[in-house]
Amino acid sequence: MVLLPGITTPAAMWEFVGERLASRNDVYVLDNRGRGLSQGGSGLAYGLDDYAADTAGLIQALGLDRPAVVGHSMGARIAVRLAKRCPAAIGKLVLADPPVSGPGRRPYPMPLKFYIDSWRQVSRGQGYDEMKDGLPWSDEQLELRMEWLPTCDLTGIIESYESFHEEDIHSDLPGLVAETLLIYAEKGGTVSESDADEIVELVKKSRKQRIDGAGHMIPWDQLDRFIDAVQAFLAN
Repeated sequence: MVLLPGITTPAAMWEFVGERLASRNDVYVLDNRGRGLSQGGSGLAYGLDDYAADTAGLIQALGLDRPAVVGHSMGARIAVRLAKRCPAAIGKLVLADPPVSGPGRRPYPMPLKFYIDSWRQVSRGQGYDEMKDGLPWSDEQLELRMEWLPTCDLTGIIESYESFHEEDIHSDLPGLVAETLLIYAEKGGTVSESDADEIVELVKKSRKQRIDGAGHMIPWDQLDRFIDAVQAFLAN
């Protein structure tokens, strides 16, 4: 299994998810370019094709045989592009709360300013108390965010956010051949019920599952339900 995190989520912040999924799978969590220990900077491009090519290269370099690909948020958009470009390289596909913004569509609900302000605050070693008051996460999860969020390249954050609105994933969806599970959050505001219906209508072999009680960061809010949904889908 290959896990693709979101816009400000280095691989280390998915460690607790990967450990749970590793009870049934060999799990690889990717530091997307510009995050964690991967190269970043303004000299790189941060489009969906670039991210998808990185993931395809990882799968090939490791010699993985049609791994399941699980993408969250931006990672789910990358997974869609990967599945469209390299259908023979992957097995099943899990899309967790993908931003459905794009040309002619409603904007992504979280403003860019939130990501920039959070990055700057945490980069100064601040913001822990505010996150603890506002998020239902464990101390360990909050500490991981404090440690690893500053490793996200600011250029990568900005250009990836702009990609949410400039690049269209819906045109890729009818071409997907992988069996696909859409997981979406009850309280996330990213994927609505009508959005979920549209996605499963466009993807030939797909189903949807809402995770009640979860915001956009589904595994952080409802880890057991997320793990159960993924493992049941892969085992079916």
